[in-house]
Amino acid sequence: MKMDLNGKVALVTGSTKGIGKAIAIELAREGTNVIINGRTKETVEPVVAEVKKKFPNTNPDGAPFDISDKEQRAELFKKFPKIDILVNNTGIFKPMNYFDITEDIWQKFIDVNFYSGNALAKFYLPKMLEQDFGRIIFIASEEAIMPSGEMPQYSLTKTMNLSLAKSLSKLTIGTHVTVNTIMPGSTLTEGVQKMIDDMYKDSDLPRDQWENDFMKNHRPLSQIQRLIRPQEVGRFVTFVASPYASSFSGEALRLDGGLVPTII
Repeated sequence: MKMDLNGKVALVTGSTKGIGKAIAIELAREGTNVIINGRTKETVEPVVAEVKKKFPNTNPDGAPFDISDKEQRAELFKKFPKIDILVNNTGIFKPMNYFDITEDIWQKFIDVNFYSGNALAKFYLPKMLEQDFGRIIFIASEEAIMPSGEMPQYSLTKTMNLSLAKSLSKLTIGTHVTVNTIMPGSTLTEGVQKMIDDMYKDSDLPRDQWENDFMKNHRPLSQIQRLIRPQEVGRFVTFVASPYASSFSGEALRLDGGLVPTII
């Protein structure tokens, strides 16, 4: 199925690896000109080159800016004043005991996981409304609605994403601009792989059983009993970004492998 995204411009924040990179690749596969974002040129430029090599008919570009920094955001806005699709993917996470979370840690997670995406949405949404087309997509997590208790500071910010997206969708009524949140379940990114490695490195369990054991003991409600792969998230985000998903707006779209129980 072609997504009619040829020539559209998409900024995917935090797209040098993991879910963000997978989203950028799947968007480029559909002809989107993706803007790769990361904190440094050293991480951004190789991904831009990779996307260009894979999809030579597209025009990927780089945005080596720390979007949690106000001055660097201004540089981003200057370089890319207009886009069609904004995927707010940048985020940090870390399992922590609630009693070890200081005020500075709370603030850091809010700054990176919430304020940065809010600032980008505030800048680009009016321009999308002017052109009467646009997509703003927040990448949250099942932790937004079903916190595991393993990382309260992360769960809080993902719930904030849901609330913001719903509020922004109210500003798009009657237009061809949509604002949605996508909530992936546990996904096998580099960060999650490191977390699992740290959890099991001193165990006697064979490495090829770590994922199964993690899902069984830490994500027992998952129906698929495996970690989601980043490209699976990328494909779904690409659909939601396309004109074919025009009926989704203000939605919290779950991609969690059945981890969150459905209440009927």
